[in-house]
Amino acid sequence: MGRYSDSDEWADITPIAQNDGGPNPLAAIAYTEEYSEAMGYFRAVTAKNEKSERVLELTEHIISMNPAHYTIWLYRANTIFELQKTNQSNLQDDILEELQWLDNLSLKHLKNYQIWHHRQTLMIRLPSIPSTELPFLAQMFAKDAKNYHVWSYRQWLVRHFSLWDTELPYIESLLTADVRNNSAWNHRWFVLFGQHVDPSSGKGMDEVGNIVDEDLLDREVEYTKEKIRLAPQNQSPWNYLRGLLRKRGSLLECKSFAEEFVGDLEGGGDGCRSSHALDFFADCMAEEKEAEKAGKALELLAKRFDPIRRNYWNYRRGLLGLGAVEA
Repeated sequence: MGRYSDSDEWADITPIAQNDGGPNPLAAIAYTEEYSEAMGYFRAVTAKNEKSERVLELTEHIISMNPAHYTIWLYRANTIFELQKTNQSNLQDDILEELQWLDNLSLKHLKNYQIWHHRQTLMIRLPSIPSTELPFLAQMFAKDAKNYHVWSYRQWLVRHFSLWDTELPYIESLLTADVRNNSAWNHRWFVLFGQHVDPSSGKGMDEVGNIVDEDLLDREVEYTKEKIRLAPQNQSPWNYLRGLLRKRGSLLECKSFAEEFVGDLEGGGDGCRSSHALDFFADCMAEEKEAEKAGKALELLAKRFDPIRRNYWNYRRGLLGLGAVEA
């Protein structure tokens, strides 16, 4: 007994079975009967290019069984848009209703990419961001603060709706809650320096986004140093600091800051609180042409503080004309 074959609503449709390569396929996928039947009816309606309320119900059913089926998502979106034209309904109301359904599904399938692409396909048709959207994303981040798909979608939202001036307080709240949230550090850089980049140009922030606001850089340097002091072994703010200073062309203004964490170089690194500070300090010494001091910091990384990457640190020593060290 089938959900669709026994329904009067679907009596006019003859399902199309999946072709796995003849009557004796080599490696047929073991779909459930429920899924196979639903897909058979989906193939039939797509062959007719049908866009209807029953098609929406069909796609919802299939998505409940396989939320990663990108063809279903695309056809569902096109059906929503076509029904709006046919019924002369309010597209914004239709999209908000779809988003409400999508919210529950998103919270259930946190790592599903197709859900977020569908959301973007809907959102691009709205004149402004719904008031419920950012609170929902906060709910998603409460479940997984480093969800790549959600962060990618949020970046698109910021750019599409020009949210550049209102995004920073939220990022700061995330970093206050977890200073090790590398995704929030990445988003902070995007918000502050990404708005001058045209994604269609094919160029990255380093090529296009080099507009230097000295007051902004001063503020960000101090903010980052404050966060580093909270967790010196957290790599994200050290990388962020490097990016800021690269815009000024030199790391040296923060050399003394890095020295707060490197410990006693001649005493075998006693007192060192951050391998990332040693790395940063080595680059500062290299910039000052102090190869021996830079090499000493790299030696401590290779021998004591990051021996798993000894080959890399020795490579860096080689760039300074120094020999390799053993663990």
